[in-house]
Amino acid sequence: MERAILKLIMTLLLSFVNNTISYGQIFDFDREPPYNQIFVDTDNFGISYLDELEEGLSSITNDTIKLKVINDLAYYWHTRNLNTALEFSKKGILLAERLGNTQWEGRLLVTQGAILLRMENLNVAEQQLEAAKTKVIKEDLPFLNTQLGYVFERRGDLGKAADYAMETLRLGEALNDKWAQAQGYSDLSNLFWKQSKFKIGLKNGLTSVNLFKERGITDLDYGFALYVVGNNYLGLEDYTSALKYYEQSIVIGQRYGFYNNLADVYISLIDLYSFLGKFNKGEQATSSAIKYSQLLDNQFLLMRSWLSQGKLQNLQGKYISAIESLEQCLSIATDEFGDVFYLSQAYEALGKAHAGNHNYQEAYSAFEEYDKLEKEIFTAEADQRISLLQTQFEVAQKENTIQLQETKLKQQNTRQVFMVITIALSMMFLGFGYMAIKANRKKNKKLQEQNKEKEYLIKEVHHRVKNNLEIVSSLLALQASHLENSKLTFSLQEIQNRVYSMSMIHQRLYQDRNIAAIDMGDYFSDLGTHVLESFGAEERININYKIQNISLDMDTAVPIGLIVNELLTNSFKYAFPNNMNGTIGLFMQLENTRLIVLQVADNGVGQSKEEHEKTKGFGKQLIDLLVQQLGGKLTYEHTNNGTKAILKFSRIQP
Repeated sequence: MERAILKLIMTLLLSFVNNTISYGQIFDFDREPPYNQIFVDTDNFGISYLDELEEGLSSITNDTIKLKVINDLAYYWHTRNLNTALEFSKKGILLAERLGNTQWEGRLLVTQGAILLRMENLNVAEQQLEAAKTKVIKEDLPFLNTQLGYVFERRGDLGKAADYAMETLRLGEALNDKWAQAQGYSDLSNLFWKQSKFKIGLKNGLTSVNLFKERGITDLDYGFALYVVGNNYLGLEDYTSALKYYEQSIVIGQRYGFYNNLADVYISLIDLYSFLGKFNKGEQATSSAIKYSQLLDNQFLLMRSWLSQGKLQNLQGKYISAIESLEQCLSIATDEFGDVFYLSQAYEALGKAHAGNHNYQEAYSAFEEYDKLEKEIFTAEADQRISLLQTQFEVAQKENTIQLQETKLKQQNTRQVFMVITIALSMMFLGFGYMAIKANRKKNKKLQEQNKEKEYLIKEVHHRVKNNLEIVSSLLALQASHLENSKLTFSLQEIQNRVYSMSMIHQRLYQDRNIAAIDMGDYFSDLGTHVLESFGAEERININYKIQNISLDMDTAVPIGLIVNELLTNSFKYAFPNNMNGTIGLFMQLENTRLIVLQVADNGVGQSKEEHEKTKGFGKQLIDLLVQQLGGKLTYEHTNNGTKAILKFSRIQP
């Protein structure tokens, strides 16, 4: 007990000492100027810095410094409470107008625009930012352009957002402003991440982080840059690196109380832990994301928190809970929400949740909305615009370097004319060599881009085919629900399973990195689970999988999937009558480098060879046709302990 009390006293004492030291670092009224501006002159303070700014405000007599402190209070309060931030911005604008200080009026309008856009008032925010353009000086434009970029990013206009990010970058180069340069690269990294261009997004993000390090100030935007780098690593499935950058961002957010950055990071951590299958940690991250979003009263972050929770619940198979979370997410996203990127993700996740819960009509509606939103955000125009801006900036940087070299050469002493001429000639030859190398690189880059574009188009085709097949499957399910004839209903269910087995092939091809082949282990596992659920046999029949690491091309995988679907269906129909319990084994292995053996065996009531040969149904005819298509051989073993189907066929290397 005494030890606990002593520990508490020491904690309070250290807190008091830290606060005292921090206050002294921000304000010193015996020096000129008395304000050591936060995140510009110093970052050596803790989470109580906003209270210290407010306390020091009453002692400031210089109007310009007072406006500077009010502006900092307004901007950094937006990381904790948007309403408080808005009140400070209004107070500062009124003071600047009364003093006739146009420059500070403009700066406070920019700050107010930054607050309003995070309060979902995008149109008013844009108006305030545009009004500020005529009032601020050139050095303030990078911050203004950054906020305008966020407005258009929230509206889903990524091309326009990229224009502003590049303008911030150009101004940063011209003004030698490391913050502006770092911020421009950070925003470009975020935009490339949204377009799933994770490699170039990571390159820009790491450049931003290095520039923030050179600047030597740990601030809000540095924390956001770390978060964006983590997102790109997550997109590249480098989970260890992603977690490292997220943790660094969390340290900054907790030190200074940046609730907005903390909410962002915890939302991404939900996705990271989902991919790793660490659902308990994902749920803990969900609680933190929702907590910080609610503290900030930011509907955008709260919507994304519910979205990530819904995606997590989908992966856990908790479809009813996922539907509730995603509907909560969409209820927050009002007509003014604007961000079609996250709205499209929400409808895609909702469609999956409804499909998992067999609500096929609702699933169809959600996927339809998802497709519409996806077309709005992932436009070829936005993609080309962002890539073009990046190229233009890189070319401009090279031209600036050449101009600088030419200026230095002109300043050489006249006695070095011969050396200058020699150097100029050398540079000319180097230039020709450089241009040749550059041309080759440009050709290679163009070929790589064409290959990526073709791969994207192929994946998009598979995506569309999968969606269309799911629509057909949903329509079959809807039709079956309106039939009273059980035999017809069962036939439609069988057709639905066949369509589903084909749709899964296309799903695998557009989701996996390898667009030429399908991993049969994962495919059979998903197919088996679906057939089990369609027969409602999850509680009484178990499927054992023993699948060697085999990948097959699409032309082979489709008939194999249909054959396995028919064999599983036959086992469910005939091997386990009267709700009998049982087991089905699904095995696939290579006997040599080319011959593949597939077995589907059940331990049901069995069927004699004569009974089997008498069967002339559509399913058996379909199997025979598919076996002929594969050039394989199918045999059956009939015993009192079940039936085993053995298919042997030659492998075509994908």
